[in-house]
Amino acid sequence: MNTILIYTNANYKPSINDLITTIKILQKFDKEVFIHQSLMNDVIEQNDAKIKSDKLFSYLTLEDIQRPLNLMLALGGDGTFLEGVHFIQNKNIPILGINTGRLGFLANLNLNELENALEYIFRGKYCIDRRTMLKLEGEYHFDKFNFALNEFTIHKLDSSSMITIDLLINGVHVNTYWADGIIISTPTGSTAYSLSAGGPILHPDSKSFVITPIAVHNLNVRPLIVPDNSIISLKVSSRSENCMISLDHKSIPAPTNSTFTISKAEIHAQLLHCNAYNFFNTLKSKLMWGADKRN
Repeated sequence: MNTILIYTNANYKPSINDLITTIKILQKFDKEVFIHQSLMNDVIEQNDAKIKSDKLFSYLTLEDIQRPLNLMLALGGDGTFLEGVHFIQNKNIPILGINTGRLGFLANLNLNELENALEYIFRGKYCIDRRTMLKLEGEYHFDKFNFALNEFTIHKLDSSSMITIDLLINGVHVNTYWADGIIISTPTGSTAYSLSAGGPILHPDSKSFVITPIAVHNLNVRPLIVPDNSIISLKVSSRSENCMISLDHKSIPAPTNSTFTISKAEIHAQLLHCNAYNFFNTLKSKLMWGADKRN
């Protein structure tokens, strides 16, 4: 692992001190480091003698990096991590999340743990966690990348009225939802928006999707778990001309009376973890799952 990209949020610049700390840690291991072009001047202005300028490079797009990338560090929170997944698309580059945000469920390594973690990682003591992604069929303008690590969401737009969503699985009608929207979640996304809407938590290795309605107006409707080889079709009708559709952090308006088809993607997100990583420990430490003063 000689060439490493540090990915940061496009809209919210990270703390320059955090960025410089990360660069210096990587350069202790004699690594070539790429940072976004918009941050290069801020780093140079610090005039830190410990930063090796001949090992620091800038990029604007992934195509600017004319050499194999071995690792991406997503420096920020979970939103930055998801952006990083969409940035590298299907390049099969492992991602390590460094949490400088709030929760840090995906970006679960703190900055003060980074140097120690890299000691192990650069000696080959790590694992790659291949996470299922989902795919939205059709021509939609999601930067030519109609995939999501967490979820696909349909939400009402321009109206306080509910929308109606017909759900079909493998061509068979399952239910009609009267709701504010619906979430199709991967196991990774089951701890995100779907969880907030009352969906269950799935282990990342579960070969399933979760279908979770948002503010459904029916006492008899609950989230549904289906196999991830299912073809999920959603037909929307509404008093409004448009609804909002989202793939992870990216949202666009789309015409109602449209049918959206979701399936398992052929590509995976590659999350890099130290060997000590355990999903259930993260669940307990980040979401306080199972917290009970009696335990």
